[in-house]
Amino acid sequence: MHIGIIVETNDPGTIWNGFRFATTALDEGHEVQTFLLGDGVEAPDLRGDHVNPHGIMVKYQREGGDLFACGTCMDDRDLSPTDLRPRSAMTDLLAIVESADQMVTFG
Repeated sequence: MHIGIIVETNDPGTIWNGFRFATTALDEGHEVQTFLLGDGVEAPDLRGDHVNPHGIMVKYQREGGDLFACGTCMDDRDLSPTDLRPRSAMTDLLAIVESADQMVTFG
């Protein structure tokens, strides 16, 4: 199954759980693409009291998950692209939605 995920929050716990779900799906053999939207583009820079969004995002990519980040949302926050925040566009999000068997949103 192809799973599309939208992360649209800067809450560390919600981001961490979203990427835990994503890595579990990868472990089960699913194709997963995740799009950081709105406040979600801040995800790689966040730390929580008991969670590590950055670390789980690295694991997600290492295990083969595709990651995209809204370029306009990054510009609004003066954020630069990184490996965990690759500059993307709404056309990329549209392609994810069009090809996904299921979509999940965290945020």
